[in-house]
Amino acid sequence: MNIRFVIPCLLGLESIIANEMKTLGAEDVVSENGRVLFSGDESMLARANICSRYSERIQILVGEFYARSFEELFQGTKSLPWEDWIGAYDAFPVKGYSLNSTLFSVSDCQSIIKKAVVERMKLKYGISWFDETGPIHQIQFSIMKDKVSLLLDTTGAGLHKRGYRPQANAAPIKETLAAALCDLARLRPYHTLYDPMCGSGTILIEGAMMVHNIAPGVNRYFSAERWDVIDERVWTEERNRARDLVNYDTDFIAYGSDIDEDALEIAKINAKRAGVERKIKFEKADIRNFEPKSEKGTVICNPPYGERLLDIAEAQKLYKVMGEKFIKKHGWAYYVISPSEEFEKEFGRKADKRRKLYNGMIKCQLFMYFK
Repeated sequence: MNIRFVIPCLLGLESIIANEMKTLGAEDVVSENGRVLFSGDESMLARANICSRYSERIQILVGEFYARSFEELFQGTKSLPWEDWIGAYDAFPVKGYSLNSTLFSVSDCQSIIKKAVVERMKLKYGISWFDETGPIHQIQFSIMKDKVSLLLDTTGAGLHKRGYRPQANAAPIKETLAAALCDLARLRPYHTLYDPMCGSGTILIEGAMMVHNIAPGVNRYFSAERWDVIDERVWTEERNRARDLVNYDTDFIAYGSDIDEDALEIAKINAKRAGVERKIKFEKADIRNFEPKSEKGTVICNPPYGERLLDIAEAQKLYKVMGEKFIKKHGWAYYVISPSEEFEKEFGRKADKRRKLYNGMIKCQLFMYFK
Protein backbone atom coordinates (compact mmCIF):
# COMPACT_ATOMS: atom_id res chain seq x y z
CA MET A 1 0.00 0.00 0.00
CA ASN A 2 1.39 3.40 -1.00
CA ILE A 3 0.70 5.89 1.80
CA ARG A 4 1.27 9.65 1.90
CA PHE A 5 2.74 10.84 5.20
CA VAL A 6 3.23 14.19 6.92
CA ILE A 7 5.88 15.02 9.52
CA PRO A 8 5.24 18.17 11.57
CA CYS A 9 8.57 19.52 12.78
CA LEU A 10 10.35 22.34 14.59
CA LEU A 11 10.87 25.31 12.28
CA GLY A 12 14.33 25.21 10.76
CA LEU A 13 14.62 21.41 10.70
CA GLU A 14 12.70 20.75 7.47
CA SER A 15 15.74 20.11 5.23
CA ILE A 16 17.42 17.91 7.86
CA ILE A 17 14.29 15.74 8.15
CA ALA A 18 13.87 15.58 4.36
CA ASN A 19 17.44 14.26 4.00
CA GLU A 20 16.88 11.79 6.83
CA MET A 21 13.70 10.43 5.21
CA LYS A 22 15.48 9.96 1.87
CA THR A 23 18.25 8.04 3.66
CA LEU A 24 15.63 5.82 5.34
CA GLY A 25 14.13 4.95 1.95
CA ALA A 26 11.15 7.30 1.72
CA GLU A 27 9.87 8.37 -1.70
CA ASP A 28 8.51 11.67 -3.08
CA VAL A 29 9.98 13.69 -0.21
CA VAL A 30 8.83 17.33 -0.16
CA SER A 31 9.75 20.05 2.38
CA GLU A 32 7.22 22.71 3.33
CA ASN A 33 7.23 25.34 6.06
CA GLY A 34 7.00 23.44 9.37
CA ARG A 35 6.42 20.04 7.81
CA VAL A 36 7.84 17.37 5.49
CA LEU A 37 5.78 15.06 3.26
CA PHE A 38 6.84 11.66 1.95
CA SER A 39 5.44 8.40 0.58
CA GLY A 40 5.97 4.78 1.57
CA ASP A 41 4.33 1.57 2.75
CA GLU A 42 3.55 0.13 6.21
CA SER A 43 7.23 -0.76 6.72
CA MET A 44 8.18 2.84 6.03
CA LEU A 45 5.56 3.96 8.58
CA ALA A 46 7.19 1.81 11.25
CA ARG A 47 10.75 2.71 10.16
CA ALA A 48 10.09 6.45 10.27
CA ASN A 49 8.66 6.19 13.79
CA ILE A 50 11.48 3.99 15.09
CA CYS A 51 14.42 5.69 13.34
CA SER A 52 13.69 9.39 12.88
CA ARG A 53 15.83 11.57 15.17
CA TYR A 54 14.43 14.96 14.24
CA SER A 55 10.68 14.50 13.57
CA GLU A 56 7.93 15.39 16.03
CA ARG A 57 5.52 12.67 14.85
CA ILE A 58 4.51 10.63 11.79
CA GLN A 59 1.02 11.25 10.43
CA ILE A 60 -0.94 9.67 7.59
CA LEU A 61 -2.35 12.25 5.18
CA VAL A 62 -5.90 10.95 4.66
CA GLY A 63 -6.85 13.85 2.40
CA GLU A 64 -6.75 17.57 1.61
CA PHE A 65 -9.37 19.94 0.18
CA TYR A 66 -10.60 23.53 0.43
CA ALA A 67 -13.59 24.40 2.61
CA ARG A 68 -15.19 27.79 3.20
CA SER A 69 -18.44 26.50 4.68
CA PHE A 70 -19.34 23.83 7.22
CA GLU A 71 -21.16 21.91 4.47
CA GLU A 72 -17.97 21.81 2.36
CA LEU A 73 -16.02 20.66 5.42
CA PHE A 74 -18.58 17.93 6.14
CA GLN A 75 -18.77 16.62 2.56
CA GLY A 76 -15.00 16.80 2.04
CA THR A 77 -14.37 14.81 5.22
CA LYS A 78 -17.12 12.27 4.48
CA SER A 79 -15.67 11.57 1.02
CA LEU A 80 -12.38 10.25 2.45
CA PRO A 81 -11.66 6.50 2.99
CA TRP A 82 -11.59 6.44 6.81
CA GLU A 83 -12.56 2.77 6.86
CA ASP A 84 -9.17 1.90 5.31
CA TRP A 85 -7.64 2.67 8.70
CA ILE A 86 -10.35 2.81 11.37
CA GLY A 87 -12.22 -0.35 12.40
CA ALA A 88 -15.83 -0.56 13.62
CA TYR A 89 -14.76 -0.66 17.28
CA ASP A 90 -11.77 1.70 17.17
CA ALA A 91 -11.65 5.06 18.96
CA PHE A 92 -11.23 8.11 16.71
CA PRO A 93 -11.03 11.39 18.68
CA VAL A 94 -10.58 14.62 16.72
CA LYS A 95 -8.38 17.65 17.44
CA GLY A 96 -6.75 20.39 15.40
CA TYR A 97 -6.42 24.08 14.65
CA SER A 98 -7.49 26.78 12.19
CA LEU A 99 -5.40 29.75 11.03
CA ASN A 100 -6.38 32.61 8.70
CA SER A 101 -9.45 30.72 7.49
CA THR A 102 -13.16 31.35 6.99
CA LEU A 103 -13.91 28.43 9.32
CA PHE A 104 -12.21 29.76 12.45
CA SER A 105 -14.12 28.00 15.26
CA VAL A 106 -11.97 25.00 16.20
CA SER A 107 -14.71 23.40 18.34
CA ASP A 108 -17.29 23.64 15.53
CA CYS A 109 -14.83 22.20 12.98
CA GLN A 110 -14.00 19.41 15.43
CA SER A 111 -17.68 18.48 15.80
CA ILE A 112 -18.37 18.56 12.05
CA ILE A 113 -15.34 16.43 11.18
CA LYS A 114 -16.30 13.89 13.84
CA LYS A 115 -19.89 13.76 12.56
CA ALA A 116 -18.70 13.34 8.94
CA VAL A 117 -16.39 10.45 9.86
CA VAL A 118 -19.22 8.77 11.81
CA GLU A 119 -21.59 9.10 8.85
CA ARG A 120 -18.97 7.60 6.52
CA MET A 121 -18.36 4.70 8.91
CA LYS A 122 -22.11 4.06 9.32
CA LEU A 123 -22.39 3.53 5.57
CA LYS A 124 -19.31 1.30 5.36
CA TYR A 125 -19.92 -0.85 8.45
CA GLY A 126 -23.74 -0.88 8.43
CA ILE A 127 -24.02 0.08 12.10
CA SER A 128 -25.48 3.20 13.72
CA TRP A 129 -23.50 3.40 16.98
CA PHE A 130 -19.76 3.30 17.64
CA ASP A 131 -18.57 2.32 21.13
CA GLU A 132 -14.99 3.40 20.36
CA THR A 133 -13.53 0.89 22.82
CA GLY A 134 -10.69 -0.21 20.53
CA PRO A 135 -7.23 1.26 19.80
CA ILE A 136 -6.98 5.04 19.43
CA HIS A 137 -6.79 6.49 15.92
CA GLN A 138 -6.20 10.18 16.63
CA ILE A 139 -7.61 12.35 13.84
CA GLN A 140 -5.76 15.65 13.43
CA PHE A 141 -6.98 18.53 11.28
CA SER A 142 -5.33 21.74 10.18
CA ILE A 143 -7.13 24.51 8.29
CA MET A 144 -4.78 27.12 6.86
CA LYS A 145 -6.05 29.76 4.43
CA ASP A 146 -9.16 27.58 3.92
CA LYS A 147 -7.11 24.50 2.97
CA VAL A 148 -8.10 21.51 5.11
CA SER A 149 -5.59 18.74 5.86
CA LEU A 150 -6.96 15.64 7.58
CA LEU A 151 -4.45 13.30 9.18
CA LEU A 152 -4.18 10.21 11.36
CA ASP A 153 -1.45 10.21 14.00
CA THR A 154 0.56 6.97 14.10
CA THR A 155 2.99 7.99 16.85
CA GLY A 156 1.16 8.65 20.13
CA ALA A 157 3.50 10.41 22.56
CA GLY A 158 5.75 12.75 20.52
CA LEU A 159 8.89 11.29 18.95
CA HIS A 160 11.08 13.51 21.15
CA LYS A 161 10.08 11.15 23.97
CA ARG A 162 12.78 8.52 23.43
CA GLY A 163 12.17 6.84 26.77
CA TYR A 164 15.58 7.53 28.33
CA ARG A 165 14.63 10.83 29.99
CA PRO A 166 11.95 10.32 32.66
CA GLN A 167 13.55 13.20 34.53
CA ALA A 168 15.21 16.39 33.39
CA ASN A 169 16.64 19.58 34.82
CA ALA A 170 14.99 23.00 34.43
CA ALA A 171 14.39 24.10 30.81
CA PRO A 172 15.88 21.06 29.04
CA ILE A 173 16.46 21.13 25.29
CA LYS A 174 14.09 18.95 23.27
CA GLU A 175 15.68 15.68 22.13
CA THR A 176 14.78 16.28 18.47
CA LEU A 177 16.51 19.69 18.50
CA ALA A 178 19.55 18.30 20.35
CA ALA A 179 19.90 15.61 17.67
CA ALA A 180 19.62 18.26 14.96
CA LEU A 181 22.44 20.29 16.55
CA CYS A 182 24.64 17.19 16.38
CA ASP A 183 23.73 16.74 12.71
CA LEU A 184 24.48 20.39 11.91
CA ALA A 185 27.83 20.03 13.72
CA ARG A 186 28.60 17.10 11.39
CA LEU A 187 29.39 14.88 14.35
CA ARG A 188 31.26 11.72 13.34
CA PRO A 189 32.21 8.40 15.04
CA TYR A 190 35.86 9.51 15.41
CA HIS A 191 35.05 12.85 17.08
CA THR A 192 35.41 13.96 20.70
CA LEU A 193 32.32 15.85 21.85
CA TYR A 194 32.07 18.36 24.70
CA ASP A 195 29.15 20.09 26.39
CA PRO A 196 30.43 22.22 29.31
CA MET A 197 26.87 23.16 30.36
CA CYS A 198 25.33 19.76 29.80
CA GLY A 199 22.43 19.84 32.28
CA SER A 200 20.69 16.45 32.08
CA GLY A 201 22.95 15.41 29.18
CA THR A 202 20.55 15.50 26.23
CA ILE A 203 22.98 16.86 23.60
CA LEU A 204 25.70 14.38 24.57
CA ILE A 205 23.27 11.44 24.65
CA GLU A 206 21.74 12.32 21.28
CA GLY A 207 25.22 12.73 19.80
CA ALA A 208 26.33 9.34 21.12
CA MET A 209 23.16 7.67 19.84
CA MET A 210 23.62 9.25 16.41
CA VAL A 211 27.26 8.26 15.85
CA HIS A 212 26.58 4.70 17.01
CA ASN A 213 23.46 4.46 14.86
CA ILE A 214 21.14 3.71 17.78
CA ALA A 215 17.56 4.25 16.60
CA PRO A 216 15.87 6.66 19.03
CA GLY A 217 12.52 4.86 19.03
CA VAL A 218 13.67 1.25 19.11
CA ASN A 219 12.63 0.74 22.76
CA ARG A 220 9.36 2.67 22.86
CA TYR A 221 5.75 2.08 21.86
CA PHE A 222 3.76 3.76 19.05
CA SER A 223 -0.02 4.08 18.83
CA ALA A 224 -0.23 2.46 15.36
CA GLU A 225 1.23 -0.76 16.78
CA ARG A 226 -2.25 -1.59 18.08
CA TRP A 227 -4.00 -0.98 14.77
CA ASP A 228 -5.48 -4.09 13.15
CA VAL A 229 -4.64 -2.89 9.63
CA ILE A 230 -0.86 -3.08 10.25
CA ASP A 231 0.65 -6.53 10.78
CA GLU A 232 2.66 -6.65 14.02
CA ARG A 233 5.44 -8.42 12.10
CA VAL A 234 6.14 -5.11 10.33
CA TRP A 235 7.11 -3.54 13.67
CA THR A 236 9.18 -6.57 14.73
CA GLU A 237 11.08 -6.60 11.42
CA GLU A 238 11.80 -2.86 11.54
CA ARG A 239 13.01 -3.03 15.16
CA ASN A 240 15.30 -5.95 14.29
CA ARG A 241 16.55 -4.03 11.25
CA ALA A 242 17.35 -1.02 13.43
CA ARG A 243 19.13 -3.10 16.08
CA ASP A 244 21.27 -4.78 13.40
CA LEU A 245 22.59 -1.37 12.32
CA VAL A 246 23.94 -0.39 15.77
CA ASN A 247 27.74 -0.12 15.87
CA TYR A 248 29.59 0.59 19.13
CA ASP A 249 33.01 0.04 17.57
CA THR A 250 34.05 3.70 17.34
CA ASP A 251 36.63 6.10 18.79
CA PHE A 252 33.87 8.48 19.88
CA ILE A 253 34.00 9.85 23.42
CA ALA A 254 31.99 12.66 25.00
CA TYR A 255 32.62 14.86 28.04
CA GLY A 256 29.86 16.64 29.90
CA SER A 257 30.21 19.07 32.78
CA ASP A 258 27.91 21.30 34.77
CA ILE A 259 27.82 23.12 38.11
CA ASP A 260 24.54 21.41 39.08
CA GLU A 261 25.24 18.08 40.82
CA ASP A 262 21.59 17.00 40.70
CA ALA A 263 21.47 17.57 36.92
CA LEU A 264 24.65 15.50 36.49
CA GLU A 265 23.15 12.59 38.44
CA ILE A 266 20.11 12.70 36.15
CA ALA A 267 22.44 12.85 33.12
CA LYS A 268 24.24 9.68 34.23
CA ILE A 269 20.93 7.84 34.67
CA ASN A 270 19.70 9.05 31.27
CA ALA A 271 22.92 7.97 29.53
CA LYS A 272 22.63 4.50 31.03
CA ARG A 273 18.98 4.21 29.97
CA ALA A 274 19.99 5.23 26.44
CA GLY A 275 22.75 2.60 26.34
CA VAL A 276 25.62 5.07 25.90
CA GLU A 277 26.97 5.44 29.45
CA ARG A 278 30.38 3.98 28.44
CA LYS A 279 30.80 6.67 25.81
CA ILE A 280 30.12 9.73 28.00
CA LYS A 281 32.07 10.99 31.02
CA PHE A 282 30.42 13.49 33.37
CA GLU A 283 32.02 15.75 35.97
CA LYS A 284 31.09 18.72 38.11
CA ALA A 285 32.88 21.78 36.74
CA ASP A 286 32.30 25.45 36.02
CA ILE A 287 32.71 26.59 32.41
CA ARG A 288 35.24 29.12 33.71
CA ASN A 289 37.48 26.10 34.34
CA PHE A 290 36.80 24.40 30.99
CA GLU A 291 39.87 22.39 30.03
CA PRO A 292 39.66 20.13 26.94
CA LYS A 293 41.00 16.61 27.32
CA SER A 294 41.89 16.09 23.65
CA GLU A 295 43.88 17.77 20.88
CA LYS A 296 40.80 18.14 18.69
CA GLY A 297 37.15 18.40 19.60
CA THR A 298 33.63 19.57 18.89
CA VAL A 299 31.74 21.66 21.46
CA ILE A 300 27.94 21.81 21.24
CA CYS A 301 26.03 23.63 23.95
CA ASN A 302 22.76 25.27 24.87
CA PRO A 303 23.78 27.82 27.52
CA PRO A 304 21.17 29.18 29.95
CA TYR A 305 19.88 32.56 28.83
CA GLY A 306 17.59 35.38 29.85
CA GLU A 307 14.34 33.79 28.73
CA ARG A 308 15.24 30.44 30.30
CA LEU A 309 17.30 30.47 33.49
CA LEU A 310 19.54 33.51 33.80
CA ASP A 311 18.83 37.22 33.64
CA ILE A 312 20.20 39.07 30.60
CA ALA A 313 23.24 40.53 32.39
CA GLU A 314 24.31 37.13 33.72
CA ALA A 315 23.84 35.54 30.30
CA GLN A 316 26.02 38.20 28.70
CA LYS A 317 28.80 37.55 31.24
CA LEU A 318 28.55 33.85 30.44
CA TYR A 319 28.91 34.50 26.69
CA LYS A 320 32.08 36.50 27.38
CA VAL A 321 33.54 33.58 29.38
CA MET A 322 32.63 31.21 26.54
CA GLY A 323 34.46 33.46 24.07
CA GLU A 324 37.57 33.30 26.25
CA LYS A 325 37.41 29.51 26.65
CA PHE A 326 36.30 28.54 23.12
CA ILE A 327 39.49 29.69 21.43
CA LYS A 328 40.08 29.60 17.69
CA LYS A 329 42.31 26.59 17.19
CA HIS A 330 43.01 24.02 14.46
CA GLY A 331 40.86 20.91 14.87
CA TRP A 332 38.24 22.61 17.05
CA ALA A 333 34.66 23.59 16.27
CA TYR A 334 32.06 25.27 18.48
CA TYR A 335 28.28 25.28 18.09
CA VAL A 336 26.19 27.42 20.44
CA ILE A 337 22.41 27.89 20.30
CA SER A 338 21.12 31.16 21.74
CA PRO A 339 18.23 33.62 21.26
CA SER A 340 20.50 36.60 21.99
CA GLU A 341 21.05 39.07 19.15
CA GLU A 342 24.08 40.28 21.11
CA PHE A 343 25.74 36.85 21.35
CA GLU A 344 28.54 37.46 18.84
CA LYS A 345 29.37 40.83 20.40
CA GLU A 346 29.64 39.33 23.90
CA PHE A 347 31.40 36.18 22.64
CA GLY A 348 34.01 38.34 20.97
CA ARG A 349 33.91 37.23 17.34
CA LYS A 350 31.53 36.73 14.43
CA ALA A 351 30.26 33.25 13.74
CA ASP A 352 31.51 31.52 10.59
CA LYS A 353 27.89 30.60 9.91
CA ARG A 354 24.50 31.17 11.55
CA ARG A 355 21.30 29.17 11.28
CA LYS A 356 17.83 30.14 12.50
CA LEU A 357 16.20 27.50 14.72
CA TYR A 358 13.40 27.38 17.26
CA ASN A 359 13.89 26.02 20.79
CA GLY A 360 10.23 25.41 21.60
CA MET A 361 8.58 28.76 20.84
CA ILE A 362 11.80 30.75 21.32
CA LYS A 363 13.46 31.98 18.12
CA CYS A 364 17.19 31.20 18.30
CA GLN A 365 20.32 31.20 16.21
CA LEU A 366 22.86 28.41 16.02
CA PHE A 367 26.22 30.18 16.02
CA MET A 368 28.81 28.01 14.28
CA TYR A 369 32.57 28.47 14.66
CA PHE A 370 34.60 25.97 12.66
CA LYS A 371 37.22 27.83 10.60
